[in-house]
Amino acid sequence: MNPWLRVFLPFAAGYYFSYFVRNVNAVIAPELTRELGVSAADLGLLTSAYLLTFGAVQLPLGIALDRWGPRRVETGLLLIAAAGCGLFALGETLPQLAVARGLIGLGVSACLMASFKAFGQWFGVERQASLNAAIMAAGGFGALTASTPLSWAIPALGWRAVFVALGAAGLVIALLISRTPDKPAAGAAGESLLRQLTALRDILRSRVFWRYTPQSALIVGGFMALQGLWAVPWLMNFSGLPRAAAAHHLLLMSLGMLLGFLGIAFGIGPLTARGVSAERVLQTGMGLGMLATLLIVTGTGPSEPLWFALGFVFSVGNLAYALLQKHYAGSLAGRVNTALNLMVFVGAFSIQWSFGAAVDALQAGGLSPRDAYQATFGVLLALQVGAWLWYLGGSLRAARPGT
Repeated sequence: MNPWLRVFLPFAAGYYFSYFVRNVNAVIAPELTRELGVSAADLGLLTSAYLLTFGAVQLPLGIALDRWGPRRVETGLLLIAAAGCGLFALGETLPQLAVARGLIGLGVSACLMASFKAFGQWFGVERQASLNAAIMAAGGFGALTASTPLSWAIPALGWRAVFVALGAAGLVIALLISRTPDKPAAGAAGESLLRQLTALRDILRSRVFWRYTPQSALIVGGFMALQGLWAVPWLMNFSGLPRAAAAHHLLLMSLGMLLGFLGIAFGIGPLTARGVSAERVLQTGMGLGMLATLLIVTGTGPSEPLWFALGFVFSVGNLAYALLQKHYAGSLAGRVNTALNLMVFVGAFSIQWSFGAAVDALQAGGLSPRDAYQATFGVLLALQVGAWLWYLGGSLRAARPGT
């Protein structure tokens, strides 16, 4: 059995699908706004329904992955995602679309975490950082195709036909994952539910977990909120670009993210061998991301290279999963990863919804759309810088003897 063919590729297809459906609303936002007549806040709430259900299920998902394994859990959930896509294609009102979007989020909630769990079962610990980056590269392909290529297809097919096709794709991928091999989990399958919950509580109360949480929630979650919805409206309202040009920026950002993930997948091993730790890569990458965001918020410099750079440096944020997992036993991998993922999606949901609410409120207070978007993005950047400094301070404390 070749684990690359039997394990990696089906789970990579699942994460490609997950990232595509996460970002599709950014491109179809003008159609949704026109057909439904919704405000920016309504659009943010509709799109973030995906993030709400996705995040809400992360803690029980971690227990399920450790108890029943990634194959069974992800197969069942992808069937829900396929049904959600079908319902979204048929939706006529904002509540109907929000429910369908929530089902999609629930259905793809295991795509990344199940991959991490499967890799932990079939591949060595020393390969986790590169494998995690490789699966994220598959997601990068999903983000890439949910940008300019999707914007080309929308006028010809319509957004409803796109969701019908996505529902069919979800069914095919569920079938592929259902045929992946099983490997008995060590430890968790024999644990009582009470012991699993106690271990989860200990993870959530640990100091090392909270070193990574603010940065992951606000920086990684903030990037997801931009990529999944607000990048295109920002570029259209702040930079004055037409939808096609804004979608092209989204394509560049996704391309940068994809190249970053590939760089980590193939480069983190050689970097570590040369004495450059994954921790240092994470620290530096997040700092460069703050700089790129500052230049975007202030409108300084050419926008296309900056959005490409933002996507490129964002890719290092996912090193936090592998770095955090090293502090816990392998039998806890599902719970550790999903606990951190919960915080990422709490951040992404909160930012995606509140971004639109803030833009609406500032415009109601008299600001122009351009100024309202800039002020909102500026506040987000300030919060992200604070989270990055918290992480740096925790890294310095951890490096001191006796801490």
